[in-house]
Amino acid sequence: MMLDWNEYQKQIAAGNVQIGRINHEIIKGYRGLSEAGNATNLLGAKVRELIALAVAVTRECDGCITVHTDAAIKQGATKEEIVEALSVAIAVNAGAALVFSTRVLDAFDAKTSSL
Repeated sequence: MMLDWNEYQKQIAAGNVQIGRINHEIIKGYRGLSEAGNATNLLGAKVRELIALAVAVTRECDGCITVHTDAAIKQGATKEEIVEALSVAIAVNAGAALVFSTRVLDAFDAKTSSL
């Protein structure tokens, strides 16, 4: 195991409590954003958690990974469903790398065109 994910989640929660004690508005604002995203419930909680995991991987956020893995499990997500959601993140990230690679070539052309 790379990390003790359960302990890490507890550490994140404790850190959030500390931030909330210092500035409650930060936590209140974050909760407001989260609740706004759940307002219509068109996708359902499990699908939202699967999307959150794909975004967490894309953003390389271990805190998001542990929290949303826990939430996805609680919403009934299977390991296979999680892997399918992650496969979308992998494909999109590869696609983004390909698209942004064309920007490198564009920058190269722009920088060498006057030489």
